[in-house]
Amino acid sequence: MPVPKYSKWNITAASLGTEELAHMEMICAIIYQLTKNLSPEEIKASGFDKYYVDHTLALWPQAAGGIPFNACEFQSKGDPITDLMEDMAAEQKARSTYENILRLVKDPEVADPIRYLREREVVHFQRFGEGLRITQEHLDSKNFYAFNPAFDCQQK
Repeated sequence: MPVPKYSKWNITAASLGTEELAHMEMICAIIYQLTKNLSPEEIKASGFDKYYVDHTLALWPQAAGGIPFNACEFQSKGDPITDLMEDMAAEQKARSTYENILRLVKDPEVADPIRYLREREVVHFQRFGEGLRITQEHLDSKNFYAFNPAFDCQQK
């Protein structure tokens, strides 16, 4: 039986998706633990009051600047090179965010799980890099701007 071309790649959409949801669960648990017993005075003093008015202490994914999370955060073209580069960029952005949090937070109950998540982003970046290398090896590896032959249209 022939071995599939990409069997060497050790990351799958299912395993990565599950782990990324677990990352979100960990972040939500940290936020919940930090906010569950806040008094109205503490909420106002921390600048958390605008968030509280809209969401009470419920978890509402948003950027630090207040922009709510939405599907526009995901980019996908259906081209393996483009999509793997996007995946790698997303992992680097997550790593940078965790590093920024670690510069601000010293509480070990917050910092330790954030360090763990940062390490996982590094691993994901490496795995996507391996996937990119394997994909390029199966395309025209001399062409840096490799194309997806399944979609390449020769125009006459």
